[in-house]
This record gives sequence, structure tokens and C-alpha cells, in this order.
Amino acid sequence: MIALLTGQIFSSDASGCVIDVNGVGYLVFASTRTLAALPQHGGTCRLLIETVVREDAILLYGFAEAAERDWFRLLTTVQGVGAKVALGILSALAPRDLVAAIAGQDRGALTRAPGVGPKLAVRLVTELRDKVGGMPTGSGVSLPTAAAPAGGLAADAISALANLGYRRAEAAPVVERALAADPAITLDGLIRAGLRDLAR
Repeated sequence: MIALLTGQIFSSDASGCVIDVNGVGYLVFASTRTLAALPQHGGTCRLLIETVVREDAILLYGFAEAAERDWFRLLTTVQGVGAKVALGILSALAPRDLVAAIAGQDRGALTRAPGVGPKLAVRLVTELRDKVGGMPTGSGVSLPTAAAPAGGLAADAISALANLGYRRAEAAPVVERALAADPAITLDGLIRAGLRDLAR
């Protein structure tokens, strides 16, 4: 089983990236949080990997920090939460936010994640509330991926969209519009809003 990959970013999109490890390209699916932390095309990254073996495929899921990987493992133990939904939850909520949402039985916070409806939110709270006490909050040290871009929230979001293949010139105006519409928006929300706007 593959547990760690270190290589160069060959390509990336909204759902994952291809990492070139000594001439072999590995397709790795990841949350928007991890994708935003990756360097630009050709940069070197290191990701923790969770290998999922299915009847028809072997799939790799990458994480910039152990906390996110551990939450991915826990989330996928819940009925109705597959790998795609787990990544959606981790894109919408950081590990510390997940701890707070589940411990506080905040089902509304969970339904912000794509693929999580009211019934699944209830199941997540019910099945995981006794397990969140021992879960990491993501405050530990992440694996090195790339230096954080300077310049605040807008610069971080523009950099993340550039890493996903969009030109900075087209990413900048959509980020500015999203920030103007919601000054309290988070980085993840800003990236998602930018992706929605750019996809039109």
C-alpha cells in the first residue's frame, strides 16, 4: 500500500493532482484545503496517502497533514460517507471545525459540505460524537508542501486557483467579487466561489 508520495506536481484540477515520482505519474485526489497548499506546476510536494482498493480500481487520496488523513479514515467508517463525500466534508470544514461541529451537534455546519444532507448530518453527529475527543484538530505541523503565499486571503485564494490551472489574471477578478459579496468568507469558501465563477 502506498502511504507517502514525494515528487513534482505534473498537473492539478479541482479534484486532485498528478504527482510525478521519478517518471511515474500518480493520480491523487485531495480536498481543496490540501490542493491549496500545493506548490505550482513543477514544484516539489510531499503528501500522506490513503490507498483505497475497490473491485474496479485502486485510488489514492492525498493529505497535507496527518490530522486530515485521520479524519478521512474516521469519516469513511460512517454509512453513506464514501471517499468523495469525506473529501467534500474536509474541504468545507477544517479538522478543528469538525471537532467543534460534531461535539456541539451542529448539523447545520455539516450540511454545508457537498453531499451531506440533514439525514447524513444526523448520522455523522450520532456515530462520531463519542469519538471526536481523541481526534486531532490539525494544529500540529503539516508536511512541507510549499511556502504560504504572502498578501492575505485574496492572494492565498488566487494562488490556489493558479495551482489548479487558472491564469492569475482571470482568477483575481472572481476572487475580488467573492470577497466583496462576503467580506467574512473563509479561504475555502473563497476558493469554492472562485471555482464556481470560473466554471461558468
